Amino acid sequence: MRLIPLLFTATLAAAPAVAQQAQPSSAQEQSSSPQAQPAPVAAPSGELPVNLEKIKDALAQTPLLSLQTVDQRPTFRMQIRETQKLDELLSTMNYKAGPTPAGGVYWNELQRQMWNPVDYPYMQPYYAFTQGQLLTILIENLAGKYLAGKALNAVSNAERQHAEAAAREEVQQAIRQFCAAQPNNGSGIQLCSSADR
Repeated sequence: MRLIPLLFTATLAAAPAVAQQAQPSSAQEQSSSPQAQPAPVAAPSGELPVNLEKIKDALAQTPLLSLQTVDQRPTFRMQIRETQKLDELLSTMNYKAGPTPAGGVYWNELQRQMWNPVDYPYMQPYYAFTQGQLLTILIENLAGKYLAGKALNAVSNAERQHAEAAAREEVQQAIRQFCAAQPNNGSGIQLCSSADR
């Protein structure tokens, strides 16, 4: 089966090769060598300029890809290399320094040296708050973090249940109105019979 396309290709390649044989076409070539006689042009024979034995040998060898694997499901593999680069980048970063103060580390150090806590107690970051006020802020933040979330979830769950109940009642009312508008109060309609229950 594979021999036919190969022979067709060889035939097409052979036709231009026969047509390209050298023939003197001008009078200049004949005058430049007066003793040279033009070679007789051989009539095209039935032989092809290819070796059919080599083609047969190549077709007899087993192909690299067999056609039996066409029906098999292909196996795809994927490798992610970006995580490796990300891990290398994160390993070079230093997290031991702690949080950066507002204005940066150098500005904070400059402020500390210019306005030291002993000589200028009013220039310290939390001077505006007394100990009681700081404790109140701490308690409010903890309560907001741990209690407000649960209370908000409880309120939102109650609102959701109320909205669901109102929606169910509205649908039941619409079904009752539909069944009432039907002949015989919708006695043959399954929706009307299930709405009565």
